Amino acid sequence: MSEDLFVTDWSRDDWLRFADRLLDAAARHASPGRARFDLPGAEGGYGHDVDGLEGFARTFLTAGFRIAGARGEGVDELIERYATGLATGTDPASPERWVRLTEHGQAKVEAASIALILDMTRPWIWDRLESGVQERIVDYLSPAVGDDTYPQINWVWFRLVVQTFLRSVGGPWSAGEIEADLAAHDSFRRADGWLSDGPKRAFDHYTGWALHLYPILWGRMRGATPDKRWTDDLDRYLRDAVALVGGDGSPLLQGRSLIYRFAAAAPFWAGALAEVPSVPPGQLRHAADRIVRHFADRGAPDADGLLSMGWHGPWRRLAQSYSGPGSPYWASKGLLGIALPAGHPVWTAPAVPLPVEQGDVLRVVRAPGWVISGTRADGVVRVINHGTDHGFEGEARADSPLYARIGYSTATAPVLDDSGWSAPLDQSVVLVDADGRTTHRTGMCTLDVREEGSVGLAGSAGPVHWVTASHPGPDHGEGRAATLREAGSITVFSLVRGPYEVRLARVDAADARAVRLRIGGWPITEGPLTSYIKQILPLGSKSEFAIRNDAGPLGSPTRVPFVDLPVRPGAWTATLVALAADLPESPHCAVELDDETRVTWPDGVITTHRLHL
Repeated sequence: MSEDLFVTDWSRDDWLRFADRLLDAAARHASPGRARFDLPGAEGGYGHDVDGLEGFARTFLTAGFRIAGARGEGVDELIERYATGLATGTDPASPERWVRLTEHGQAKVEAASIALILDMTRPWIWDRLESGVQERIVDYLSPAVGDDTYPQINWVWFRLVVQTFLRSVGGPWSAGEIEADLAAHDSFRRADGWLSDGPKRAFDHYTGWALHLYPILWGRMRGATPDKRWTDDLDRYLRDAVALVGGDGSPLLQGRSLIYRFAAAAPFWAGALAEVPSVPPGQLRHAADRIVRHFADRGAPDADGLLSMGWHGPWRRLAQSYSGPGSPYWASKGLLGIALPAGHPVWTAPAVPLPVEQGDVLRVVRAPGWVISGTRADGVVRVINHGTDHGFEGEARADSPLYARIGYSTATAPVLDDSGWSAPLDQSVVLVDADGRTTHRTGMCTLDVREEGSVGLAGSAGPVHWVTASHPGPDHGEGRAATLREAGSITVFSLVRGPYEVRLARVDAADARAVRLRIGGWPITEGPLTSYIKQILPLGSKSEFAIRNDAGPLGSPTRVPFVDLPVRPGAWTATLVALAADLPESPHCAVELDDETRVTWPDGVITTHRLHL
């Protein structure tokens, strides 16, 4: 691919203008004392007071990166804006005072952003604050010490960051709690540099924009003790992460908190900050550039310079129930690069194309149980998933469409209307009862994830369940609370090559109420992509389409192709599933199932595989 295609990467000045636009737009909604940013949009699930704090703290990230990168020069108004907000927000007598850490858990999240930036901008903000304001800030942050209610997920870094800052300014802190939180982070470590957001199989963008980002930033705080393993983990993770960015810059539409949008660029800047050896600075910057510009070119921020709750434009269902109008500004993490000086190699190195811009991509990622398949012709990156469900192996729960589907991509969104939560269809293998209920697979066991020549192979198996009652409750992105009843068990293997997946499925046992086996394909909206499904074994089943209106952030309606088959326990089925911009009208594929699986792919290539059951 010609290098000429990459001269349009933003310059550092372009990034600064983008950051300033976001900051100026948000500032128009600041309260008189600048402690709260009351951004337009529906009130979040935690209320107006939390929304205002989020607006301050999350835009403070962008402001801090901007101030640090400028070394405090030429940003006097920005410094004054946030210094005033710090003084007002920590004043207990002010009507704009912040929700305290003892009053609402979300304040613990926002306190970490405040502490992080106070450390990063110490000479220009903290050191210039009046002593009384400094004392109030210490008082505001101090409840983090001795508080054992921080969830044992990425939240442990919020307590770490706050206590480290408090220690540096003579405030209270606990060596034992810092040690415990670092040990918790160690418990999140998985194969090949990946990190799970807690003990569950929770692999999503939090791996990059939280669990890899905070250790690198924390290690540069005054008094912190960085661990070389964190840089090693990040270095290995980034080799997979660059392969997950679509040719159009889109991140993978998978996992919770997708309204944070270009926060997905954060781990690439963290890699530049940590000087990782395996991914060159020009590729780190280019990956971040493609992600941020993907959104900037598609309406985020909007014409007023604001970020809504959505993906490109507003789509409230993409947010979690607690999200408010200030929540999307965690996207600020994707602007970390502006904290690096103009002479840093990440700004001076020539752009290096993404893997999918250089050619077709095939990678196996063991920790989440993923096969990555990217195609240069259309720039689409697909993930075939046999290990992530935001649950535990062997523990049945209702599926989250954000985690438990067989496939995700940079060009499609899972079905996210009510049916997506209650009745899996897209990228699924399910049993169907006479009333049309479909089964859930969370709790499955990963059988295999490996690469064989030009084919990626992954498989999973386990009981599947009817959801007999669903109780929406608070939405944190995982499957909804439900009453489950076992409906049988299913084994699924995916053979992946380019835009194609040969999906092998076997019903190992089935409840008497199961009347059909249904294989669902990729969900698509209007556009250049084709979602294709064709039954290979047994022959005779024709594909159908289900239509879902207002079911995702990429447009409406969403069309999901599927095939229905009879339930025959012990018998293997084979289905060709494809997603691409340019597919043959009826791609030929043949599968022979014996001791080995022999596949004749649409381009005539023949591959042979042994399934590890």
